[in-house]
Amino acid sequence: MSIAVTGDVPYYAVIFTSLRTEGDHGYGEMAEAMVEAASRQPGFLGLESAREEVGITVSYWASLEAIAAWKRDLDHQLAQRLGRQQWYEAYKTRICKVERDYAFTRE
Repeated sequence: MSIAVTGDVPYYAVIFTSLRTEGDHGYGEMAEAMVEAASRQPGFLGLESAREEVGITVSYWASLEAIAAWKRDLDHQLAQRLGRQQWYEAYKTRICKVERDYAFTRE
């Protein structure tokens, strides 16, 4: 995985922070499928994810409408239901408007 290339500001970030239950129970396969499905959505800009004790996934979107459309996606709704039923002890979703970004890359 690499740092997402998001383009010009402003854009939106959806920050999904989670605590997982024990075991995979199909989580890994569904997580890969959701990344693939999100990447095909209009307005999707990129994604970054890290997992240690707390999982953090940040997806980037061109608009609030694009985020709302992704939330309504039927496969995504299935993943959300399964998450509440078996994969997560707890989670929190935050939606933020990115008004400024900057980067550094070692040459």
